[in-house]
Amino acid sequence: MILFVVTTLPDESTAASIIRQLIDRKSAACGTIISGARSVYCWKDTIEDSAEVVVIFKIPKATATTFEAELRSLHPYETPEVAAFEPAHASQAYTAWVLGSCRKTT
Repeated sequence: MILFVVTTLPDESTAASIIRQLIDRKSAACGTIISGARSVYCWKDTIEDSAEVVVIFKIPKATATTFEAELRSLHPYETPEVAAFEPAHASQAYTAWVLGSCRKTT
């Protein structure tokens, strides 16, 4: 089983750096950067309006807790968005690739 994990980051450079580190650690098989996001939200009693990028990581479900801790340790935000969901369907070949690209769990 695999998960897609969504987060937002301030820019493409930061996103690419974090993705590369997590792939190098075999914590994620892939991270897709979606540019041009705009987030409007309340933070510390102020309404913020920020340009961001969205990143979708592909990871094994079995490593979700460890992955979240690693992502949080690299993330520049005080309270980063970390939301995971299971795809309704993923091909066997794609699932095998994600699982094979990441470190094994014991």
